[in-house]
Amino acid sequence: MPNSAGVQLVRNATVLVDVGSVTFLVDPMFSGGGENPPVPNSPNDRRNPLVPMPDVELSYDAVIITHRHQDHWDEAAVEALDADVPLFCQPAEADAFAAEGFTDVRAVEESASFEGVTVHRTPGRHGHGALAEEMGPVSGFVFEGDETVYVAGDTVWYDAVQETLDRFAPEVVVLNGGAARFVEGDPITMGVEDITAVRAATDAEIVVVHMEAINHCLLSREELREEVGDVHVPADGERVTF
Repeated sequence: MPNSAGVQLVRNATVLVDVGSVTFLVDPMFSGGGENPPVPNSPNDRRNPLVPMPDVELSYDAVIITHRHQDHWDEAAVEALDADVPLFCQPAEADAFAAEGFTDVRAVEESASFEGVTVHRTPGRHGHGALAEEMGPVSGFVFEGDETVYVAGDTVWYDAVQETLDRFAPEVVVLNGGAARFVEGDPITMGVEDITAVRAATDAEIVVVHMEAINHCLLSREELREEVGDVHVPADGERVTF
């Protein structure tokens, strides 16, 4: 296993996060390209995922699920993961994972420990106003070991993200970009303005994922690179090491 902080994008929000010698698999979505229907009420009707799984070696010690939306947890992941894998999640969703047959489900109220890494659950807001409430609870997670990595999850920029950055002073921040949206309403994941605000709020290395894989994510990698400097925007399968 690696001995430094690192992030490897698999696809969409599926990432491998290395903290010291421990690797966490975050939000596994393993469906093949086009196997799932488009997100409804979206600006286009392309089937999901938009791209196939890259050829990535999936070696990890534990799994983290920020929330159970299909682009973060799908039937293919249920079938592929070992039933006894340590699986960390929001308390409200623990019973659903147990019902799927997982035997080592660890609901994180505030924090938990795993092989020398402290896992903190952090707030998220999946959109704006009433739409954020309709989207259901979402969480981020901070991994605190030799290095500190903050995976923000599906959230827009708001005061709780600033508070998390201030509290933990992470060396690495992983943001879900793509500016995902429906036909009506504002984006429900980070767009250019949100990512710019995070960039201004921290000296951490920033990695932006959750792009170009789901039909309602409209912000492209090229557009983000043009608009926001000094952030990492990896391709599917690409690893960023710090």
